[in-house]
Amino acid sequence: MTRPNKPNLPDPLANAREPIFNLPAAMVAGVAILTAIHVLRSLLPFETDLWVLFTFAFVPARYISDSLIGLSFPGGAGADLWTFLTYALLHGSWMHLGVNVAWMIAFGTPVLRRFGTVRFVLLSAVAAIAGAGAHLLTHWGEFAPVVGASAAISGQMGAAVRFAFQHPASIWSTDPDARWKQPALPLARAFHDVRVLAFVAIWFAVNYAFGATGMAGDGDASVAWEAHIGGFLTGLLGFRLFDPAASPRQDASFPDQNNGS
Repeated sequence: MTRPNKPNLPDPLANAREPIFNLPAAMVAGVAILTAIHVLRSLLPFETDLWVLFTFAFVPARYISDSLIGLSFPGGAGADLWTFLTYALLHGSWMHLGVNVAWMIAFGTPVLRRFGTVRFVLLSAVAAIAGAGAHLLTHWGEFAPVVGASAAISGQMGAAVRFAFQHPASIWSTDPDARWKQPALPLARAFHDVRVLAFVAIWFAVNYAFGATGMAGDGDASVAWEAHIGGFLTGLLGFRLFDPAASPRQDASFPDQNNGS
């Protein structure tokens, strides 16, 4: 008596074994660093954490003469420079951190896979600096410290919009030869796509609504929406400075993306 061979049926659990989050190691490291810094701050005595805040957060009043404001900020001349970056490593609350991490994972991951770690970090740093500069210009002399990675993440969002809508089906692909690594359209041609225009318009509207009106404040804190704009414009307008992909030829190989076509 023989037993028939068992047919090779598809495994219904095969797809379930795929990882839910397939993040690059650099993204995991970035999330871990931001989280570790916030954990350490939560363990510090209030006075020590206050020193950390005014040494590494961005404070527009720092750039006014000490004799005019009657006090000096910790960190001295060095902090006048490094706070343009270090403020992005601090967060005001766990909710603030969680929201920023979620946006960074969503928009920063495809940019990281396209740019590579070094270019991604450079973009984020330049966007953070631009965000601090924009806040300084619009809030000169204010004592309220600015913290959070939002400007850097806004830069990542601005960069993502330059290529995400060209190949939306593969934006999260881990294949190094995926379509989202192909050359991006020039900015003028990218704006022929109504989805790009809509995303940029909605982004500015939401940031203004939640920032200028204080609708998204965390407790007594307000949203530094001008810093977000500085970061976003860095990623949107400065995309070519960081993108490793070659510019496309001005021919039919990259047709305009009107209405998603």
